[in-house]
Order: sequence, then structure tokens, then C-alpha cells
Amino acid sequence: MSRALIIGGSLGGLFAGLLLRQAGWDVTVFERSRGDLASRGVGIGTHVEMFEVMRRLGITVDESIGVAFTSRICLDRSGAEIARLPFDKVLSSWTLFYRTLKRLLPDACYRPGMQLDDIAQRPGGVTAIFADGTQAEGDLLIGADGLHSTVRARAFAGPPPSYAGYVAWRGVIEEQAVPSAARALFDIYTLFVPPREMMIAYLQPGADDDHRPGHRRMNWLWYHPVRAATLPDLCTDASGRHHSAAIPPPLIRPEVIAAFHAEARAILPPQFIALVEATHAPFFQPIFDLESPHVVAGRVVLLGDAAFVSRPHVGAGVTKAALNAAWLTDALAATPDDIDAALAAYERQTCAFGSAIVARARYLGAYLEDPPRAGLVPDPVPVMQSIGAPLRDVPELAEALVVKFAPRGAPQEPARHRARS
Repeated sequence: MSRALIIGGSLGGLFAGLLLRQAGWDVTVFERSRGDLASRGVGIGTHVEMFEVMRRLGITVDESIGVAFTSRICLDRSGAEIARLPFDKVLSSWTLFYRTLKRLLPDACYRPGMQLDDIAQRPGGVTAIFADGTQAEGDLLIGADGLHSTVRARAFAGPPPSYAGYVAWRGVIEEQAVPSAARALFDIYTLFVPPREMMIAYLQPGADDDHRPGHRRMNWLWYHPVRAATLPDLCTDASGRHHSAAIPPPLIRPEVIAAFHAEARAILPPQFIALVEATHAPFFQPIFDLESPHVVAGRVVLLGDAAFVSRPHVGAGVTKAALNAAWLTDALAATPDDIDAALAAYERQTCAFGSAIVARARYLGAYLEDPPRAGLVPDPVPVMQSIGAPLRDVPELAEALVVKFAPRGAPQEPARHRARS
């Protein structure tokens, strides 16, 4: 039996582990964090392609998967509705997907507290070397360890992630705690699109993945330009320690939060100001993108955000990871006696789609950059039509999107699992 070592126990690593295990591989997922990852992440967009991968794993996709929307609106600075369009979309939470996938992977296949230190390749195999001195050998090592991937740093010589020139301030509020000024936004995907800014708010499942009215959470994101020279100061805590990727929310300095609130009151509509001020612990994420020239090096493979990072405007980060895992599994199933040929096929497919989705996200976010570039016109209707659009409705993505959902040897009647806690 072939063995896969998967570095990274988030969604991409879980998708890869489950699909490869279903296809007959011996799989071990190594996660550097010792704690439960279920508390991480906020809202996520969904796409039909991701649901197809979930169904392939035997997960029932129904109304419990998230919160369904049928309309979207755009507000002006006064809070008045200036545009409304239909919107057939399901928004969900990172936690719901993590719990659903994690439950399907046997505990024996998941090893927390394992920090990758180095990789050693040999003909036909690979060894993962961990910080505690542990070593693991396999036929394939999969880097699913995200934006700042250790696997990518050790095995590839590609470019580092590139800062886009803006951050996403974020927050989540329990539905019952949403201020009255913002309750009209329930069940509507809401945007605010002034020059150089974009804010979005929508409901997502609440505690215990509950999607019932009254038990959900309001998720908001505010894309706000921040010059690269200013970013290090925002990411420095009160002790003077700099956090290069993203500062943990409790460590954001009070003066940074105060300046954020002042900017919100000066820029945002009343409904969004109410959401911001009702948020207990707002935090921000610098926006990066990454386009890897290669995702295969010998018997080492990258997938998900370890390979390509697209800005959140496409709303397909989790979908991209699921598709990468499916494409890798399909390629290995198509040529089970020639792993190298399978990896070459996987690289062609993943790089074509990855480059297309990164380019699309850069186009959508160009006007938010500092300084802005030519791209999507920051007018309400074009932005509403473009942000989170179905992947198959975007020609350059549809051309690169080649999905094979029935690899040779996959079970025809998998056991059924519900996508909720």
C-alpha cells in the first residue's frame, strides 16, 4: 500500500487525507498545532465544485451546510440601498467544514503537535523530519500547510507571498447580539463599495454549526488600504514584538483598535458602524497572493494555499483546496503504477487553475491596492456581479476548471455523513 505524508491538518490536508484514504492509500496527517483548530476561521464562500468533492466523500450536502441567500444589496454612505440583485449563494463557516471533515478521519491518521523541520528525498520516496527528531517515510509528501508553507520553503525555490496593499478587518457577532441598526441586513448579502474600500456582511452558521434563525452569526469584512510601510507597525504588539503574517487578535494594540474605530465612523454606513462597534474583538488579516511556478518537486507536492493564494474576492479558497485534493487523487488513480506521471498531470491541471484564479482575484482587488491599479470598476453593480461569482461563470476560470469526480477504483456507493455537528 502506498503511503502519503500530509503536512498541515487544516481543510486542504483533511480533503487530501480523506480522498487518498478512500482511494486505498495509507495516510498520516501531521499538524503543527496541538490544539483543536475548530475555533479558527470565520465565514467562507461555497461553490458547487466543492460540494461535489464533499459528496464524493459521502457527505450529505443539504440546508444544514450553511445559510442560503437569494438577494444582495449595496448601501451608500448614508445607509440607503442603492442597488439590489438576485444572489443564489450559500455562505458557511470554516469551523463547520473543519468539524465535518475531521470527524471522518480516524484519530490514528492525525498527529497534532508535529512541526516539520526538513524534507529528505530519495529515489521513489521521501522522508519528513520533524522538530522533535521524529522521522516518517512515505511514497509522497503533500504540503497543505498554508500561505507560509514550510514544505514550500524546504522543497521549492519559488517566490514568497506578495502583500496586496490592503488588509481585511474582520469580526463575528452572535445573531441575537446584532444591534437593531443592523438587523435589516439579516438574510441579505450586503456590500458597501466607495472608492478604495469594500465592506461585506452576511450571516453564517452559529455555535455548534446551527443554521436556524436566531442562532446564527453575522460575519463582516472590511477591505481597507494600508501601505506596506505602515503594515509592520500595525502588526507590532505592545511589547514591541512584530508579527509578520498576522498578529493574534488579543495582541492588537489598543491605539490600533481606536484608530480603526475612528476610520469606521468616518467612512462606513450606519449599519456597518453598528456592526463594528458591537464586535468584541475585531482583527485584521493582511491580504497576500501567491502564484507558484511549480507545485511538484520529486515526490513532494503542494496543494491549497501552500501552492496558490488568491485574494478572498473570488470566495473560493476552500473550493480550490478541495479541487486540488481531488485532482491529485484522480491523477494517482489514473496511473497507479507511475506516480511521477500522475504528479506531472496534477501539476499541469493545478497550475493552470491556480494561475487563473490568482489573476482573477488580482483583477477584482486592483482598485483596493495602494496605489490602485486598473481592474474591476468600483461601482456597485459590477462589484456585486463579480465578487464570489460562480466559477463556471468566469470564462478564464471555466477554461482552467477540469474536474474529474469519478476516479478509477473510487467507491460507487459511499457511506453517507451529514455536514454538520
